[in-house]
This record gives sequence, C-alpha cells and structure tokens, in this order.
Amino acid sequence: MSSQKSAYDFTYIDVDGNEQSISKYRGRVLLVVNVASACGLTDSNYKQLQHLYDKYQDQGLSILGFPCNQFLYQEGGTENEIKEFACSRYKVTFDLAKKIEVNGGNTHPFWAFLKEQQGGLLGNFIKWNFTKFVVDKNGQVVKRFGPSTTPSSFEDELVQLLKN
Repeated sequence: MSSQKSAYDFTYIDVDGNEQSISKYRGRVLLVVNVASACGLTDSNYKQLQHLYDKYQDQGLSILGFPCNQFLYQEGGTENEIKEFACSRYKVTFDLAKKIEVNGGNTHPFWAFLKEQQGGLLGNFIKWNFTKFVVDKNGQVVKRFGPSTTPSSFEDELVQLLKN
C-alpha cells in the first residue's frame, strides 16, 4: 500500500525530459491516459482527448498522456518521435510524459498509485493501451475507464467534476 495520500505526491518526467510535479494540476480535473502511437485505438482516443482538452481546458480540465510500450510494442519510438507523431498528426496540445511502464517491476510509482486507488475489473493491472484515470480537483483518483471506453462517452462525468 502506498504512503502517498493524493496524486499530488508524485512527479514524472515530461516528454522533453523535465521533471514535473503532479501538484501542478492542483485544483483542476486531470485525465491520465497510457497512450500508444501504433494501436488500433490511437486515432479515436487522440482525437477525442484533444477535443475534450480544447473544449474544457479553460474550465479546469488537464490531460496527461503517458506513452507506454508494454502492449505489443505499440509505442516503440523515442520521446521526440512520440511527440512529433502526437503533435503533428493529432495536433495534441495536452501534456505528454516520457515513456514509462504501467505494469510489472518497473511500474511508474504514479501508475502504481492510480491502480491501487481504482483497481480494474479483473485485477490491479493495466490491460491495454488507453486506460484512463480521472483525478478530481483534490488529487483523488475517482474513476477508471478501460481502453474500449471512448473519452467522449464520459464527457458528462468530466463536466460534473469540473463544476464541483
């Protein structure tokens, strides 16, 4: 069990190699997603995530994508290649992290916390690319959505959290 009490107790390295604190999202609703460039879910997820970000960033929504290469090696590029792909092809302007692992012995500590707070249906592990976690304005993990759940399908839930 983690000794951290909220998402704000963690840091990550962004896609440009800079250490960032999750606390920079304090007071915002944060959608955290493990992303991949070569997945069948990439197109719909990147488009819908960017649409939500464009629509709600001024109302307090932040999105943080964590590239991960653990599922059929679908995120094999370097950080620069990942950034170039997401930004040029999908016009991504939300935050991207350095490539991490979400399962196993090298699981990023933030992802261990996310899984601990909102376990999956079949176990406390990430099953595929584009698993989504919602962190409320107080740094609490309040929801988990599986890879096949599209970002637009839970837009109303995000809006409710933004209003609270």
